Amino acid sequence: MADPLHQFVIEPIVPFEIGGMDLSFTNSSLWMMIGVVVSTGFISMAMGKKSLVPGRMQAFVEIFYEMVAGMVRSNIGPEGRRYFPFIFTLFVIVMMGNLLGLIPYSFTYTSHIIVTAALALMVFGMVLLLAIAKHGIHFLAHFAPPGVPWFVYPLLVPIEIVSYMARPITHGLRLFANMMAGHIMLKVFAGFSVAMAGAGALGFVAGIIPMLVNSGLIAFELLIALLQAYVFAILACIYLKDTVDMDH
Repeated sequence: MADPLHQFVIEPIVPFEIGGMDLSFTNSSLWMMIGVVVSTGFISMAMGKKSLVPGRMQAFVEIFYEMVAGMVRSNIGPEGRRYFPFIFTLFVIVMMGNLLGLIPYSFTYTSHIIVTAALALMVFGMVLLLAIAKHGIHFLAHFAPPGVPWFVYPLLVPIEIVSYMARPITHGLRLFANMMAGHIMLKVFAGFSVAMAGAGALGFVAGIIPMLVNSGLIAFELLIALLQAYVFAILACIYLKDTVDMDH
């Protein structure tokens, strides 16, 4: 049976090194570029005509557009419109990484913690800088909720700080763990089918069972791919909402 973890190995396509630092163009880099080209090309073609009565491609893009717009409105409020381009881009990046990874012999860049952590840290850094820029020192009031007895603050403030600093960890880890676990399951059941197929006529018949299970898992993984992109984007909205709500 093939190693189910081999699919996560980053391999250099164009080796390149500067000052002892490996800057090689890898399979992960390649599929990130494919994700950018596919998403940009598809959205550009779909919205090129901007028909009043949308075709299939335009309707497909508009569904995602309205879904993310509704997510931003419901979680951040009217002021969230200025953050829509960022949230929509984030959603598309994660969704493309998840969906492209379902193609045989592809590479799922969202199954690597370095990628999901970088995206999560980007969201965290943006929210933190935005909060400091908008509220200055008043931002620290976020860690000391009003209406709490004074003697509780020595315990509550450290808990609030740790909880706030843990956001990028949980944000990135959730996506990474879900995508990695799902792809390992697919590989394991596919390996069972191949191994049984080589064990004679009886094994070939028995190998149909894990193949059918794998077919169901692929459909489930498709749903998870879309759901995880949605969850990643909605958490970014929730973190931005905390910054906006401090104005009120």
